[in-house]
Amino acid sequence: MGCFQPVGTKDETSRIVVFLGRNCEMNLQAVTKAYDFTDRTVAITGGGGVLCGEMARALAACNANVAILDLDVSLAEKVAKSFEPNRGKSLIQQTDVLNKVSIQKAAEEIVKTFGHIDCLVNGAGGNNPKATTSADLSFFDIPAEALQFVSNLNLQGTILTSQVFGKYMAQRKEGVILNVSSMNAFRPLTRIPAYSAAKAAVSNFTQWLAVHLAQEYSPRIRVNAIAPGFFLTEQNRFLLTDKATGELTPRGKKIIEHTPMGRFGAPADLLGTMLWLLSPASEFVTGIVVPVDGGFSAYSGV
Repeated sequence: MGCFQPVGTKDETSRIVVFLGRNCEMNLQAVTKAYDFTDRTVAITGGGGVLCGEMARALAACNANVAILDLDVSLAEKVAKSFEPNRGKSLIQQTDVLNKVSIQKAAEEIVKTFGHIDCLVNGAGGNNPKATTSADLSFFDIPAEALQFVSNLNLQGTILTSQVFGKYMAQRKEGVILNVSSMNAFRPLTRIPAYSAAKAAVSNFTQWLAVHLAQEYSPRIRVNAIAPGFFLTEQNRFLLTDKATGELTPRGKKIIEHTPMGRFGAPADLLGTMLWLLSPASEFVTGIVVPVDGGFSAYSGV
């Protein structure tokens, strides 16, 4: 069967065939070229982290210029050193996503080094134990500064970097922003009220910014988000697994039981979605939040 099956009147069919003709002729080379990031520059905040570090390595393997932005330079350097030889180029910038001057300095250095900015991945974020309810800390006693820290890191850190990098994209009238939301944005999880609320705000902001940039500056500027399910990271490892035995904690067991695929995500599980949303393969996609969660968000529990 071909890629088009005629329907409707003869005139209607002719118009559709003309419209779809170039797609019918696409070959494997054309498809794979969409994922060749040669001469494209991608900035990743939180690039020294477990998940974003894996994204940086994948982009470098696709020949991208990768700017690794992180508050901890040693983590960023470790990621850059893990790039495959002769694959992609790296630039490390110590960056505080809550300081617009710091973000601007990083953006200027990227442009100075690579000439332009094509993509931004807003990966910086996280929770704070002081904003997490427990037997020792009730919701009513969570300090205001802990709530503000989590909100600022996840939401404001996304907005500020989007302001700085988005302005470069608006000037060029093209670019892609990929935010990192969370499963918490779909349904809030127990114990982490500030993080859940902040990530829900990131998803909402993703939709707002997608419309704003497309309508006000250029339809060739796209904004989407990826929503990881449950991945073991340094932040949550001992919330989900027992430090001494490695066995699942009660919370970890609940998550696995509610995940149809029956496991936690691995960093590599994010790469296909990430590459698709940053590449021309998704050039008609903007304003969406894609769950990568092993089916967690689809399962009602019964």
